[in-house]
Amino acid sequence: MDGGITRAIPLSDDDELYAESVVHSAIPRELFQLEQLDILYDTKSNVLWTFMNPVGRPSFTSPMLRDFESWQRLIGEGFGPDKVPLRYLVLGSRAPDVFCFGGDLELFERLIREGDRDGLVRYGHRCCSILHRNINTLGIPMLTIGLVQGAALGGGFEALLSFDYIVAERTATFGLPEIMFGLFPGMGAHALLSRKLGSAMADRLIVSNETFTAEQMYDLGIVHQLAEPGDGLNACRDFIKKSERKHAGLVGSRKAMKHTWHLELDELNRITELWADTALQLREQDLKVMNRLVAAQARLADRIAAA
Repeated sequence: MDGGITRAIPLSDDDELYAESVVHSAIPRELFQLEQLDILYDTKSNVLWTFMNPVGRPSFTSPMLRDFESWQRLIGEGFGPDKVPLRYLVLGSRAPDVFCFGGDLELFERLIREGDRDGLVRYGHRCCSILHRNINTLGIPMLTIGLVQGAALGGGFEALLSFDYIVAERTATFGLPEIMFGLFPGMGAHALLSRKLGSAMADRLIVSNETFTAEQMYDLGIVHQLAEPGDGLNACRDFIKKSERKHAGLVGSRKAMKHTWHLELDELNRITELWADTALQLREQDLKVMNRLVAAQARLADRIAAA
């Protein structure tokens, strides 16, 4: 069996091992073989742990998006009612001190310079589809949890907003820096923050270019549980344990809340098209700021690789 699968099997007795092996044989093996996502399935708690393990910059590059698309497809094939049970889906990151820096700024700069609106829209639509499927928990009656142990910026923050719950270490940071180079977050921030916080507070977060602490996000209700530095995994396990008895109620409550949102994929796609039109209006000085951010992300990726 694949190493990731084997680590998830408790080696207790033959009967239990056989039962666990049968469960794992129903999960598509490809799920444990994605290039930029590390995945483990906890058979006792029915939790699928996923950690972004980016190659290069810790951003939503095209290869990372491709893995997320496969991740969602394979989860839908292997888990759910009458399939392998899945009660919790957790997403974290292996990149030290970074959850995700968000969109692929290097790609954006190139597409903007080429005047390629279709390329920008295609990228945005892919992100919106992934986000929308996650909001709807892939049609599986489960709870989704974002585990934040570092910086969640731009699209990284937007992605977290699609999860039912967020567990964050106190040293985690959140922000939407797009306004600093004349743009705005185009893959979910407006739609989700306005529904969660109201349009006035959403606008304040989006245009402020401020970095917010985990405590600030907790006070706003965006983060649901705080953890001490280095204790995020344990805090996430505790959160899952405390949620188990009321799992059905929590799933139903989240589903009911999303029903009141009336958030359709078309709305997300229209916003990302506005984002693409705005991106094509950026000036050279804006693109230079974007380029400096790309360079800073690349240096960080090099340090991570060398560690």
